[in-house]
Amino acid sequence: MAGNDKIGLINIFASRNNTIMVLTDETGAEVIAKSSGGQLTKSQHKEGSPYVAMKMSQVIAEKAKEKGIKEVHVKIRAPGGNLYNNPGQGAEPSIKSLTRHGLKILSITNTTPIPHDGCRKKKCYRRKK
Repeated sequence: MAGNDKIGLINIFASRNNTIMVLTDETGAEVIAKSSGGQLTKSQHKEGSPYVAMKMSQVIAEKAKEKGIKEVHVKIRAPGGNLYNNPGQGAEPSIKSLTRHGLKILSITNTTPIPHDGCRKKKCYRRKK
């Protein structure tokens, strides 16, 4: 690592319907760039798709290079809680696209919230048991 390279933090929220990416400085206090699926596509059903997630990563990587950030830590989050705990289909392609556009990934962390005997799950809607 060179002495003048900055380190960034990328938070990825990947649900089934949308993907949101935020690039901050290493402390997480200053937002440098942000992007969501709705900014890059007109049709709502494509917001969570892998292709849109790759385009979002490209935008974030370009803004990171402008600020001199070459290395990043990545935090992936799914809705969690009493909802589903697996990230949406846009999470993995966005990480691959970050490396393709010249950012070095130092770590990948899953920060999905896990319930500790919290709220009750939603009732099954017309499903056989």
